[in-house]
Amino acid sequence: MKAVEIPSGDSDTCRTIGVAVVSKSPPATGDYDDDLQFTPPFNFAMVDHGIYRSGFPDPTNFSFIQTLGLRSIVYLCPEPYPEANVEFLRSNGIRLFQFGVDGSKEPFVNIPEETIREALKTVIDIRNHPLLIHCKRGKHRTGCVVGCLRKLQRWCLTSIFDEYQRFAAVKARVSDQRFMELFDVSTFKHIPKEFSCLKR
Repeated sequence: MKAVEIPSGDSDTCRTIGVAVVSKSPPATGDYDDDLQFTPPFNFAMVDHGIYRSGFPDPTNFSFIQTLGLRSIVYLCPEPYPEANVEFLRSNGIRLFQFGVDGSKEPFVNIPEETIREALKTVIDIRNHPLLIHCKRGKHRTGCVVGCLRKLQRWCLTSIFDEYQRFAAVKARVSDQRFMELFDVSTFKHIPKEFSCLKR
C-alpha cells in the first residue's frame, strides 16, 4: 500500500455539488464540439454525498471529472497511475491515494483485508471529500470497498450484495461477497459524525 499525495488548494472546506451530465445536440454539419462533451467513466455512480465510484477514468472522462470538484482519488490497483492522469490530478489539485490490490480471478482470489481497511479509512475521512474510488472496471475491488463502507453504514447484507451485483453483473464473485460478509467493522471506533449516512 502506498499513498501518493498531489497537493490540493489551501481551502479546508468540504463541498458537495450536484452532478449533471450535459449532452449537446449535434450541429447541422454533424460535427460535435468536444469541449462540451461530458462523459463519465465506466460504472460511474454516486455512493454518498462527496463519494463517487467508477472504473478507470481515461482522458475522455476528464471534463466530466472536473465537474465533481474532487479533492482526492482512491486508486485500488498496483499498477502505476498513467502520466496523463497524474498530470490531470496535478493541474486540478487532486490528491492520489493508491492502495495496490491485485486483480486476481476466482478461485485464486486473495483480498488483502488490511489494505481494504486502510483504503476505507481514507474514504471516510471527510477531509478527503469529494473523492472518487476506482479500480480497473469499478466492479470487484471498488465493490469490496463500497460494500465494507455499507457495513459501516449498517446496511443489511442483502442490500450490500444487491448493490455489489448491480455493478459486477455476471462477473459477481462469491469470494467478494464472503469477504464483505466477514469484514469486521468493530475496529472503526472514530467514524466522523459528518459522514452523511451515519447520522441516522
